[in-house]
Amino acid sequence: MKPVTLRSARLVLDQPGDADVDAITAYCRDPLFERYLTTPWPYEREHAVGFLERVVAPGWADDREYTWALRREEGGPLAGMIGWRSQRSDVGFWLGADHRGHGLMAEALSVVADWVFALDVPVIRWECLVGNAASAATARAVGFRFTGEAPVDVPARDGSRPPGWHAELTPISPRVPRPGWPV
Repeated sequence: MKPVTLRSARLVLDQPGDADVDAITAYCRDPLFERYLTTPWPYEREHAVGFLERVVAPGWADDREYTWALRREEGGPLAGMIGWRSQRSDVGFWLGADHRGHGLMAEALSVVADWVFALDVPVIRWECLVGNAASAATARAVGFRFTGEAPVDVPARDGSRPPGWHAELTPISPRVPRPGWPV
């Protein structure tokens, strides 16, 4: 598939590129990434370059992983990243520390969900490591239904599958926070 640009009231979701390498590198050095994400650690510039070359471009070309850069304006600096993997029908996302707390990721996730559901996909899955309250708050805000705690589907850096929180969203799911999420 050819990459698609998505827009919301406050965001442009487009393709990350070479101009974003330094921002990706800086954001992915956040200590929260070491704790909660599967990104390499310590994160180096070559990891960002490899991500663009081996994940972003081929993912779109092979219809397996669609990745967007979050920007507050057309051509603006990178604020974060969101992606949907078709094989698992799952989403993953991160936001740079200086962009958190403004509801941007929930807005982006909602736009991506609308795009995915337009492809006739019946469900979108989400997971995070137990304790990642910010990621859980984002999924909850968009209307994902918490489905429980179980080992994660996406292995950790060491190949293990630690406990994770899981949720799902369907095309008919109400786009409001739903009860039943962990405190």
